[in-house]
Amino acid sequence: MSRVHELSRTDARRIALRAQLLTRQRPTDLVETVRQLFLVQLEPTSAVAPSAELVLWSRLGSGFDPQELWDALDEQRLIELNQTVRVPEDLALFRAGMAVWPGSGELREWQEDVADWVRANNACRRDILQRLRADGPLPTSELPDTCVVAWNSSGWNDNRNVRMMLQKLVERGEVAAAGGQGRDRLWDLASRIYPDAPVPPEDEARRLLDERRLSALGIARARATKLPAEPIDVGDAGEPAVVDGVRGTWRVDPAQLGQAFAGRAALLSPFDRLLADRKRMGEIFEFDYILEMYKPAAKRRWGYYALPILYGDRLVGKLDAQADHKAGVLRVLAVHQDQAFSKAMTVAVDREITALARWLDLDLDRSD
Repeated sequence: MSRVHELSRTDARRIALRAQLLTRQRPTDLVETVRQLFLVQLEPTSAVAPSAELVLWSRLGSGFDPQELWDALDEQRLIELNQTVRVPEDLALFRAGMAVWPGSGELREWQEDVADWVRANNACRRDILQRLRADGPLPTSELPDTCVVAWNSSGWNDNRNVRMMLQKLVERGEVAAAGGQGRDRLWDLASRIYPDAPVPPEDEARRLLDERRLSALGIARARATKLPAEPIDVGDAGEPAVVDGVRGTWRVDPAQLGQAFAGRAALLSPFDRLLADRKRMGEIFEFDYILEMYKPAAKRRWGYYALPILYGDRLVGKLDAQADHKAGVLRVLAVHQDQAFSKAMTVAVDREITALARWLDLDLDRSD
């Protein structure tokens, strides 16, 4: 039985930051960066920049050209899966779950409903697969909607049969994203996209996914609230740990223990993986943050798309900024300080803001 590692909050923060490549020693290779991060979320909001590009810039620095990301997806050096970017070799671990879609064991009611919908529209499923087999890759707009039962939802996805069928075919491992960007995303047969690698049994795949997830997070709970996309818990991966001042037991990646740490300043996407576990963010980083783009303007404290500010091993504030490409400026509306910035902090954060504007090829307009 592994001994329980005793960590301070500082230890825990530094483990998380090293795992997420947010130290002074920046990575230099795009694919290797995605491999360590395990995933980069594709999220369309671009008040400052598309989230995936912002996440990679915060690691790789201003030498990162966003077109590198989209080229890597087109060339399948990176793979898109369920609106996340991953390295190809990880796909085998997800294909284990695809093989038992919509799930193994006793299914929940919503899983039964989805399976019934796909079954009722099996002719549409076959039509899409046949069209891709003959002419793929193709955009969504060129795929046939021959569904006999419409997709019903709370409103967001009503009458979007092809879009929802594609999502289910991705989950089943029959269709895969084949490059493109945004609304111009292309689709093809998964057999043409995914590496032809052995697929482990489902239990083994789940164990390996937990290990990959912990390697990217550094420290996480064994069990946590389920999120709609990527889980934030890691099962029995790693070794047990306790964090001083925080209740409960954690799992820690032993490869991160006892490593040196040199921090830096960074501006983070609201969808950065470091922030995905909001409970961990509060417990370890003691950081108060919520993305306010869904709130009425009058109720926002920090701004529509405020970027969390990292300095050293602490999250110390939020940057309220907007990229106005028509005017050619990055507007800085406010720098919210969770604690009074020292002179060194101010200089470092200002340097990052200037670097962000330069990377976006925008002039800096500060009204803060």
